[in-house]
Amino acid sequence: MAYVLGFFAADGWITHNKRGANFWCIQITDKKLLNSIKNVIQSDHAIGIRNGKKKSHSVLYRLQIGNKEMCHDLRMLGMRERKTKSLTIPNVPEKYFPDFVRGYFDGDGSVWAGYQRRDRPTQSLAIQTIFTSCSIPFLETLALRLAMYDLSGRIYKERNTYARLRYSVRGSLKLYDFMYNSSVAMSRGLFLERKKKIFERYMHMRP
Repeated sequence: MAYVLGFFAADGWITHNKRGANFWCIQITDKKLLNSIKNVIQSDHAIGIRNGKKKSHSVLYRLQIGNKEMCHDLRMLGMRERKTKSLTIPNVPEKYFPDFVRGYFDGDGSVWAGYQRRDRPTQSLAIQTIFTSCSIPFLETLALRLAMYDLSGRIYKERNTYARLRYSVRGSLKLYDFMYNSSVAMSRGLFLERKKKIFERYMHMRP
């Protein structure tokens, strides 16, 4: 569930209709992952499909669950309706924190691996991992908690609208070990395969 909470912190939202019914929703392009999330929370709700407005847009898959108690619990964990700039790190036990981080990374994180300085005779192989948020306090707390595991990153503010927490080669490799070490969660498919493969491709490219 810590993974689902992390993913919801990045890509989920709470809403209510005119009748006062409460819903929490996740909408992503990866149907396989959304099915895994649905199975973990033991939901029998159908996954909706929304086509992009343009042909170039990806198909979106939505899981929407109407449950007042679950919405209340999410609010108590800081996941309020307008959480974009007010998002905070919930009190996740240390045992499950890697799952929470992996969930947030899959929602609002990115990883890049490849050669730098392509225009020079000597190229360097690099990897970079980034967490993005419009909430500076969220990233600051995330950086502090990850620092407890000897993970040192830097926060960069972008046009006063959002910020990035960035990790270079050493930090990215340690993040890989940190995020993908839960055999139970991994067996349930709670990770984006395409992002995990970028880390592994970098490790295979190293001399």
